[in-house]
Amino acid sequence: MGPPSQLAISTSVVNRLVKEERSYHKEMEHQQSSIAKLEHGGGDENAEFTLRQERTALEQTKAMFPEIRTKIQEALNKLEQQLEQDKGPGDQSTPEDITKAKEAIASALTAIRESS
Repeated sequence: MGPPSQLAISTSVVNRLVKEERSYHKEMEHQQSSIAKLEHGGGDENAEFTLRQERTALEQTKAMFPEIRTKIQEALNKLEQQLEQDKGPGDQSTPEDITKAKEAIASALTAIRESS
């Protein structure tokens, strides 16, 4: 089996970034849950320090979203260009690569739409 096509590489980049964005959402939900527990749990002598740490971590996670959206958009544009280039004669992409690329584009567009 030969090396992956440029389309396959671009597709995997988009998929990785979308997955990374989802993980930031999960992390943010976990942090919000921890903050809520700490706010209502009280009692612990380290609770105030832990609460500040969790809030800081939450703000840092939220700060990642604009950057990851930009990366997704850039990778999406590159993938769409690659898909257009591969439509011509002599393309090296398999029909499977093209299908995966279209699925990655749909996934990225959904991620961008949901995070806006």
